[in-house]
Amino acid sequence: MTVSEAPRALGLWRSTALVVGNMIGSGIFLLPAALAAYGGISIFGWLFTTAGAMLLALVFARLSRRAPQAGGLYAYTRIGFGELAGFLIAWGYWISIWCGNAAIATAFAGYVGVFIPSLSRNPLLAGAAAAAAIWVLSWVNAMGVRSAGITQLVTTVLKLLPLIAVGTLGLFYFNPKNLTPFNLSGQSTFSAITATAALTLWAFLGLESATIPADDVVDPRRTIPRATIMGTLSAAVAYILGTVAVMGVIPPAALARSTAPYADAATAMWGGWTSYAVAAGAAISCFGALNGWILLQGQIPLAVARDGLFPAAFARLSGRDTPVVGIVISSVLATILILMNYTKGLIEEYTFMILLATLTTLVPYVFCSAADVIISLGNRESPQHRRRLRPLLVPGLAFVYSLWAIGGSGRDTVYWGFLLLLAGIPVYVWNKLRSSGQ
Repeated sequence: MTVSEAPRALGLWRSTALVVGNMIGSGIFLLPAALAAYGGISIFGWLFTTAGAMLLALVFARLSRRAPQAGGLYAYTRIGFGELAGFLIAWGYWISIWCGNAAIATAFAGYVGVFIPSLSRNPLLAGAAAAAAIWVLSWVNAMGVRSAGITQLVTTVLKLLPLIAVGTLGLFYFNPKNLTPFNLSGQSTFSAITATAALTLWAFLGLESATIPADDVVDPRRTIPRATIMGTLSAAVAYILGTVAVMGVIPPAALARSTAPYADAATAMWGGWTSYAVAAGAAISCFGALNGWILLQGQIPLAVARDGLFPAAFARLSGRDTPVVGIVISSVLATILILMNYTKGLIEEYTFMILLATLTTLVPYVFCSAADVIISLGNRESPQHRRRLRPLLVPGLAFVYSLWAIGGSGRDTVYWGFLLLLAGIPVYVWNKLRSSGQ
């Protein structure tokens, strides 16, 4: 059965769950503590980042209507800039996925350690638990996109429960004194908002998730744009409500020292037992995010391999129409990174690789924003060209926002990230020579 003939398994709700599930991982459960040093002004940072994320969501919604092709960011960049640019974006994005999966699996093992203390005391056992999570979900994804979609929908609903509970019921325990002074950072208002916006940006990575498995989406021209916008908005509301509630319940000095702010807020409101409920929600959140990203780690190399830019093995589908080769190879690489994380002397290197993975997620946003401009302009000789300039405002602003976000990653990360992208050129050359028979 070809891809075009295969039944499409991702409808609106499963696609939206993929977006929300991939965005909401372990980070949101720790962000309120990181933002505590800035005080209530960090809410404006959330609003600024939400605006930027919505610009990007609109860009991907527009692109998915014009070119609902599997591969998402890779496909759009290839249409706008050609093969080499498309390959480099896919190369960096694929690396960022399996690097990030190693981090998410590690965080999952940490939250499970609340219930199984031996995981917290034994690094080797924790590493084994993290690797086990990757391979269990690799098996789920290998069983088919439908199985992965159902898992994603269930875990997304479960992970939202603690966020919504704290974010809504927590407002009844809100103490305005915890937000004074409003700006604790000692920086100017602009600098404080910029700093908090940079921190909160990481919570929105993954908003493009529904665009990647386009071949498995029902009515992709309508479903993907709606899922992208709905998913981004849903996550933003959960983020902002949760942060406001936690900051209103826990004094800033205590919040800054917290290693589990949502659990601490729940304990302050309802008693000690609720911290276990929130820890379970955090573990489910990591598990769901890991499931969604494992789905994508097979889809990206599949799309690129079909165009002859990745080894042909990545383009093979199993009897269940899943790219098992890409899933397995990516999971092997993620497992190696987990083993590195639990090897003394390599923790710093592992952490730096995660920073590079984050950067290589941002770079495609720049290219896709520019690709939206190229595709929108179309034929410059058209008499309707002037009327097409107005819709360019959204991708133009998204482009500027993405550049700002990359600049906020730091010079060292940008430097090494650039080298990482260039390291993919030999792979591109090898595949081109092989496909041409030279």
